[in-house]
Amino acid sequence: MRMRRIPGAARGGRKGLLALLLGVLLMAVAACGGSDDGKKGGDGKGDRPKTSRAVVTIAPKDGAKGVDTSGALKVTSAKGTLSSVKVKDAKGTAVEGKIAQGGKSWRPDAHLRSDTTYTVDAVAKDAHGLTTAEHATFTTLRPKNTFVGIYTPEDGTTVGVGMPVSLHFNRGITHPADVEKGIKVSASPSVPIEGHWFGNDRLDFRPEEYWKPGTKVTLRMDLDGIEGRPGVYGEQRKSVTFTIGRSQISVVDAKSKKMTVKRDGKTIKTIPITSGAPGHETYNGKMVISEKHPVIRMDGATVGFGGEYDIKDVPHAMRLSTSGTFIHGNYWAGRPTFGSSNVSHGCVGLFDQRGGGDSSTPASWFFRKSILGDVVIVKNSHDETVQPDNGLNGWNMSWEKWKA
Repeated sequence: MRMRRIPGAARGGRKGLLALLLGVLLMAVAACGGSDDGKKGGDGKGDRPKTSRAVVTIAPKDGAKGVDTSGALKVTSAKGTLSSVKVKDAKGTAVEGKIAQGGKSWRPDAHLRSDTTYTVDAVAKDAHGLTTAEHATFTTLRPKNTFVGIYTPEDGTTVGVGMPVSLHFNRGITHPADVEKGIKVSASPSVPIEGHWFGNDRLDFRPEEYWKPGTKVTLRMDLDGIEGRPGVYGEQRKSVTFTIGRSQISVVDAKSKKMTVKRDGKTIKTIPITSGAPGHETYNGKMVISEKHPVIRMDGATVGFGGEYDIKDVPHAMRLSTSGTFIHGNYWAGRPTFGSSNVSHGCVGLFDQRGGGDSSTPASWFFRKSILGDVVIVKNSHDETVQPDNGLNGWNMSWEKWKA
């Protein structure tokens, strides 16, 4: 039996099939597109980057030579914060520093040393915790001109209660604040200690009062790399420790012509003396023994007295001022002079024998009992007070002026 084709039936079937295929295709596209919630990839991690956005910058640049020892080293971070900065020299010695500005920068706490190679390793994190690391190596400058500080007292010595720490620089210092940063004086037991500049080439340190017996004092100098004046750099790294011995303070009364020697506050001897004659009076004030000489030549021409005297064998001499004040043995004045007349050119004289070989004389006894740093105070002399920088005599300056 033959089927009868209905007119238009085949055309309608093709349209239905096309519509069905189009629907299936749209559903597939919708399924591939995922949900419309703003997330990509469907992994739930949002748009987190795979690499850190933090940028670390090290100055000076890697490989730099002749870098300044102060102010040149700096590490910074952009689009992140510094989490670690390590700076070391070739020996592995770390350079201390601090991260500041909320993690945006790092600088060293002190100057760098000259002619030294340093490595820098810095790490920064961005907002997602991803890290960026940078490495650099540089070498500081090698100075053509240098300076040193010549210090008093010597390492390992025992000195009197009046001994300051005194530094004489062989070049005039025009950047004193920078030099002071490289010097530290400490004491055990601890006591406040301040430094004072005399001119541009001398820096002394002392406490407000005399040191206490038994105190350990330490001077640390880290001047290597410090620019003391334009183009002139320090080269010292030194530690010096000395001990304060017993207290001996001797008081010379130019009027009564006697000296009272006190040990730890108790009088142990009274000695007749002669001091400066009229016109050549001895300085008043607190003076510190800075040198000891069993025998020394004293030539008046070296201290402005022309040819008034030249004694080649002055025994038991101890310096009290740079300008030439000594306390010393005197064999050329008769023994009755001591305690009765002032006949010297400004020194304090004690009776002695020529050559200083007689241990029983007052000068010999005082020489044996004295050490560097002991204090000799002169009073009732018709002269001015010794200047604080004339010898180790800063005790003649008030604490307020000393600190200023």
